[in-house]
Amino acid sequence: MSWFMIMRIAGLALMRNKMRSFLTMLGIIIGVAAVITMLALGTGTQARVQSNIANMGTNTITISAGSISSGGVRSGAFGSSRLTVEDAMAIKDLPNISYVSPITQNSAQLIYQEQNWSTSVAGCSEDYQSIKNWDLADGRFITEEDVRGRLKVCVLGDTVAKELFPGGDPVGESIRINKTPVKVIGVLVAKGDGSFGPSQDDIVLVPYTTAMGRLFSLRNIRNIQCSAATESAVNGCVENITELLRSRHRLREKDEDDFNVRTQAELANMMSETTRTFTLLLGGIASVSLMVGGIGIMNIMLVSVTERIREIGIRMALGAKGSDIMRQFLVESLMLSLMGGLLGVLFAFALTKIADHFISMSMQISTISIIVAFVFSAGVGVFFGFYPAVQASKLDPIQALRHE
Repeated sequence: MSWFMIMRIAGLALMRNKMRSFLTMLGIIIGVAAVITMLALGTGTQARVQSNIANMGTNTITISAGSISSGGVRSGAFGSSRLTVEDAMAIKDLPNISYVSPITQNSAQLIYQEQNWSTSVAGCSEDYQSIKNWDLADGRFITEEDVRGRLKVCVLGDTVAKELFPGGDPVGESIRINKTPVKVIGVLVAKGDGSFGPSQDDIVLVPYTTAMGRLFSLRNIRNIQCSAATESAVNGCVENITELLRSRHRLREKDEDDFNVRTQAELANMMSETTRTFTLLLGGIASVSLMVGGIGIMNIMLVSVTERIREIGIRMALGAKGSDIMRQFLVESLMLSLMGGLLGVLFAFALTKIADHFISMSMQISTISIIVAFVFSAGVGVFFGFYPAVQASKLDPIQALRHE
């Protein structure tokens, strides 16, 4: 029997029970849609994380105060208070270092007229804008003169500007940071949510000298951010920075570093691995629904074999071979799974559009996820349709003809 004839007979058999065929396909539709949607969520999350990391600056190296050990008791992160502005200035003289900025970080209450907002106040230098690759929406950034003169000026993040000046222009206005009047000189372009929780835009930048001497009375800095001249120079810069700081902090060979040096590449690799695991986990969970859909196909095909025993006996009596019967039921199972897979892909596109419009979730459907889901659905159809097909091909024609 030709494949065309087998496909025609299989199609007619499925059309005889339209509702049952659709309900059987529904398991595959939901399974394929779930797999593609979950993979799209994982892929979108990974892309968003990578974008956020890129927004934090290119070729960036962060040196933070590390933990210290005293009497066998170790402090947590930032327990060391030995990171200084002088360390930052020394790093600036190293080869292949383009920009360096000392960083302080404190929480403060901001007040402007009847508006107030609690946020993070970061002290930085004029190089911070270049390190973070952060454009201005209005005004200017902190300058070397601002830092040298410990001027009471600040640059607002987009969120802070909207909270303190709804509908107004902040530049030139004066706000109070912990009761200290500070002039707004600029507003940063919005960068969106950070990779690790709070929004990058919920921040106020001031000269680090102002933060240390006029706002918070600090002697040490929280971390140092710098930018290597090229991506290939980052590893060499890390080694030079580590050697320099160990020397400046007079650490012996057996002493642990009282600082941590991290690069954006390390951060990107760590987050990529995490989101990749997250994506595989989501895809694995969603694939269970495909297996359930496959079991539904097997169940219906077994019912179909039972219902059509007499038909199978007549076809065998007219010369159909067992292999023809097996192929017919395999084709029926494959048709159900492929049609379900196609409708599942369309359903997945609809779900991602709805999620993007109403929930603002980051979802990206990749071609490979569609191919994998489609091939997997076809495999499910063949796998779960094989047993009913074999059972149908083994029927005794005489017994089948006697079946009522």
